[in-house]
Amino acid sequence: MKFKNIIFDLDGVIINSRANMYKSWTNTSKRFDLEISFRQYKKYIGLPFKKILLKLGIKKKHANIEKFYSDESTRNLNLIKLYSNIKNTLTALERKGIPFSIVTSKDKKRSLKIIKKFKIQPKSLHSPNKKLRGKPFPDHINYCIKKNKFLKQNTCYVGDTYTDYLTSKNAGVNFIFASYGFGKNSLKYKYKINSFKELKKFIE
Repeated sequence: MKFKNIIFDLDGVIINSRANMYKSWTNTSKRFDLEISFRQYKKYIGLPFKKILLKLGIKKKHANIEKFYSDESTRNLNLIKLYSNIKNTLTALERKGIPFSIVTSKDKKRSLKIIKKFKIQPKSLHSPNKKLRGKPFPDHINYCIKKNKFLKQNTCYVGDTYTDYLTSKNAGVNFIFASYGFGKNSLKYKYKINSFKELKKFIE
């Protein structure tokens, strides 16, 4: 299958934010006496932050917890790294005239800081907002497709979690599983990459 438009998740696909998330969540858990390990938190990465809190059984202080976590994450941006071959592969997309966008559960402020830091220039960036529902609802992917005038049959979503798969399925676009990210490596995904550079086989 060859695609003409690609939508990426951010964490676990383009950026390796594991160390950043670990430190940010560990400090957040300690600050609010949550006693919830990163291992527990990690199970729900990919969902909007408030949904993660609900999944973890946290019913109060969502706004305060989210702000503290976001501030911690911003302070530790130096812990975020690009995965291997990101720049070369994105350059290959550009050479072939294949536009890419980003749909992420990370808030817009941090997302913008990250793509600026690494000089990544997507056609559009889509983060949580009050108008559109978050993953696994298809709202952001559908809006991205409409905004950029993509055709669904020519578009794929590259993600690293089961939530990402459900989001793409609900949007009616093909899904490529990034096995090197946060999710469980599973054979149930039709398309899969073990490194970012393997994406080239879906465009060449």
